[in-house]
Amino acid sequence: MSTTISEPVVTWEKLPDNFPLPDEPVDNINQPAIAAALTESLELEGLIQPSTLIGTNFGICATLDGKLVIKAPDWFYVRSVLPTQPPNQNRRSYTPHREGEVPTIVMEFLSDTEGGEYSIKRKYPPGKWYYYERILQVPTYVIFEPEVGWVEVYQRGQTGEYQLQQPNAEGRYWIAEMGLFLGIWQGNKANRTGYWLRWWDAQEKLLLWGTERLQQEQQLRNLMAAKLRELGVDPEVL
Repeated sequence: MSTTISEPVVTWEKLPDNFPLPDEPVDNINQPAIAAALTESLELEGLIQPSTLIGTNFGICATLDGKLVIKAPDWFYVRSVLPTQPPNQNRRSYTPHREGEVPTIVMEFLSDTEGGEYSIKRKYPPGKWYYYERILQVPTYVIFEPEVGWVEVYQRGQTGEYQLQQPNAEGRYWIAEMGLFLGIWQGNKANRTGYWLRWWDAQEKLLLWGTERLQQEQQLRNLMAAKLRELGVDPEVL
């Protein structure tokens, strides 16, 4: 005898203003820095619009069979959301379809605490994988291990299921909805030395952080000053 498991009825109800949200600390000490670095390079490149929503450890809501579900990815990106009502109000959570588009990409950073990143559990409360893949239907799901330095990128195929993607020769993944490559970079930032997720543009030029831009500008100034000295011009008097 076979048992058919029906899909839940999904509705998109806004989180009530008085709904108590848990104030839980992040379970990965590296999570805030990695998430902030992903956002920083996008902002400096001018790729964040007023209608864009980027969240970290921020609840994305759906209602399944009348029961509210909230999952808080370590990082996510929504291309376009509706203005809050009243305007300029701080968001406490985000409900796709009701408040804007489905997230383009969600990311989870692994830690010593098992967080259900691969869970396909359908029953309430659903696992993260099932929630992102089947309920929210997020096009790209990224799982990153920052200590060892590996990343898995999954994209929804025609069947609606996540399929593991293969990187290009440089070890980067093309995220079509963002027009960017995503990959791993090893180095130091914000007093943390280790592995980071970073963006590259369509020509595979690295999107720089603020400190890197300053270093690049200083190197250019030094080069120009050296050229002036070769011409017998003191750059300090210009």
